[in-house]
Amino acid sequence: MNSHPNHIVIIMDGNGRWSKKRLMPRSVGHLMGASNLRSVVKSCVQKKVKHLTVFAFSTENWRRPPEEVATLFDLFVRYLKTEITELQSQGIRLRVIGDQSAFTPELQEQINLSQRLTANGTVLDLTVAINYGGRWDILQATRAWQNAHPYESLEQLTQEGLEPYLCTYPLPEPDLLIRTGGESRLSNFLIWQCAYTELYFSDVLWPEFDEHELQSAMDWYAQRVRRYGKTDEQIKASMSKKIESGKATGGVSPVTTASSLPSNSSSNGSNMATRPLFLK
Repeated sequence: MNSHPNHIVIIMDGNGRWSKKRLMPRSVGHLMGASNLRSVVKSCVQKKVKHLTVFAFSTENWRRPPEEVATLFDLFVRYLKTEITELQSQGIRLRVIGDQSAFTPELQEQINLSQRLTANGTVLDLTVAINYGGRWDILQATRAWQNAHPYESLEQLTQEGLEPYLCTYPLPEPDLLIRTGGESRLSNFLIWQCAYTELYFSDVLWPEFDEHELQSAMDWYAQRVRRYGKTDEQIKASMSKKIESGKATGGVSPVTTASSLPSNSSSNGSNMATRPLFLK
């Protein structure tokens, strides 16, 4: 069994469908989604989650109507301006990942300012993926590695060598991925980083994904057995040894978590029965 997740990532899906059900413009759903992100961040702080990464705008979202894209980027700027003081006061560090070359100078400036002002936050790392795609991330990381090692062949590139060039470095690999809105796919989000992440799919649309829904996802995660390539028998034997060790020393028995096992091996979990973006 797991303790609560250290790093949660969320694909915030369902804003447009939330609006459509209420015969409202899609922009209203995006506004409600942004408001809900504020609530979920607060819940993560209360639940002592250390890292939260959310998918706000993918590289594929440029295919949407131009007016909707413009509305979304205007919302990003406003969110950064209005939330920065609160993030600072709560000890939350903001990071924005993705290809920022297509952003307006105003948005780039606001991102840089927000990151500088919250750089000393230690309560929660909040990472927002904007104009991000997992395939793009792997490609840009490979190019960055090659630029840093101009005299080395790609044959010399290892997994461990590539990871420092990924957008999410130095964050730990995600423990739990939540996708709201009823879809059951990663949509090109953190496809390298989520290789061994537990996957939880919810039918709840993002604007309605509240603290109770978050706790349900975390409770589901707590019941997962993260094998990291091992058998059930090996995991049980390892846990028994730790329990006995705790008894012998009079300490608290440790719990098997992602941090206590190798970082490059695990079994994925997919909550297809429960099927428990900021943009969709």
